[in-house]
Amino acid sequence: MRKPISLLATGLCAGALLLTGTTLAPAGAEPKAAPAAEPYKVLVVGKTLGFRHSHIDETTNAVIELGKDNGFTVDVWDPPIGRSPGQPDLTMATTPFTSTQALSQYATIMFASPVDGTNNQNPASPRTLDDAELAAFQGYIRQGGGFVGLHAATDEMHAVPWFSRLTGGSARFLAHPAQQQATMVVESPTHPSTTMLPKRWSRFDEWYNFTANPREDVHVLITLDESTYSPGRGAMGADHPIAWCHNFEGGRSWYEGAGHVEASYTDPLFLAHLLGGIEWTAGVVEGGGNCVTFPEVVAITADLADDGGNRNAKLGRDVAEYLAAAEAAAEEGDHAQAAHILKKAKGKAHGLQDATLVAKIGDLVEWQSGLVGY
Repeated sequence: MRKPISLLATGLCAGALLLTGTTLAPAGAEPKAAPAAEPYKVLVVGKTLGFRHSHIDETTNAVIELGKDNGFTVDVWDPPIGRSPGQPDLTMATTPFTSTQALSQYATIMFASPVDGTNNQNPASPRTLDDAELAAFQGYIRQGGGFVGLHAATDEMHAVPWFSRLTGGSARFLAHPAQQQATMVVESPTHPSTTMLPKRWSRFDEWYNFTANPREDVHVLITLDESTYSPGRGAMGADHPIAWCHNFEGGRSWYEGAGHVEASYTDPLFLAHLLGGIEWTAGVVEGGGNCVTFPEVVAITADLADDGGNRNAKLGRDVAEYLAAAEAAAEEGDHAQAAHILKKAKGKAHGLQDATLVAKIGDLVEWQSGLVGY
């Protein structure tokens, strides 16, 4: 399902910068892409059982146009249901979630704000995916599939904890104030979906407050500066993530809480950001640490230490100590020190003979190195 990644830089970011006048990211921060990636397929889900977001049509058409210019085709599942008009001219006639095998044709699947009205967390309430469809989707993710969640993707399947973990750290939509101008602050500037963004990005949108802060479980890409707007009920305070990504059960997940207003889908900068999320979850670009988190790597180290003999246990403890020290340095804002310690951890990890662990520590090194001087 994944495509091989080379070290050649894509031209997306430069094109977006020309359109927006945004300052270039540091050299070497551009996403790495295959020089001639094969065409791939994206599924856009707009099926709505609850409140219908008006931007779904604009989102769908924008993604179709992005695909024409960037090497992918788009299928749409957005049937008219009840009061929801859907997109009858574009939608597939029947559910594409028939089996994991059927979904494997898609490099990534985007949920474009398909609210289903399950806020009351009643397991009996109709939801976007029924049990059989959910099982097919879970299998798809566990076999390396991609997920892109937009805006109200956190306002559906509230009674399905697995889906909330997929969208990000069990953070579900809680409330939002009136639409207004606010400042988004880029926290992870070298990810393929953020390299084109200014550090402080002022936008007009509908800003979500969430039931929980997802930071412990995800790689935060962008936060909201609540001092720049009135956050209303459920304000999250100084740490308000609004966009994030993570590696989840073998797949890749990317979420952007903005995108409610239709104007987002004619904004070259927002579209470049969205394209980065699509391409990263599809596995055609990588970079910026690939959304690896410290807890993710610590869990791998613990498993290896538990499964190995005395030597592996000792090496595992050494790597764990380095990871803890690096995380502490990162939390204090000393990213150079964090990267330095992580390089030592990577050296020790080679002794455990686990390529995944070595690669993920390498991702942590890339992430922290990209933050030096930022």
